[in-house]
Amino acid sequence: MSDPDPNSGEMRKEYDFSKGVRGKHCRAYRAGHVVQVHKTDGGVEQHYFTLQDGAVMLDPDIKARFPDSDAVNKALRSLVNHE
Repeated sequence: MSDPDPNSGEMRKEYDFSKGVRGKHCRAYRAGHVVQVHKTDGGVEQHYFTLQDGAVMLDPDIKARFPDSDAVNKALRSLVNHE
């Protein structure tokens, strides 16, 4: 049996996420995180990431309905009272 097509959306059978917890690291990720890059010469680079000022992170179910900034802004404008 061959591996699934990488574009099919199917996972290989050796990847087992049955004990995974959705959103386990979400709060920490939103607060900011550090990525360490281990280089072949033994050095380590650290990159610090935080949400940009004014940025909003959407939950996956909302992102599926509002795929870009224009869609989000249009929906939010329909909820606020324009004076």
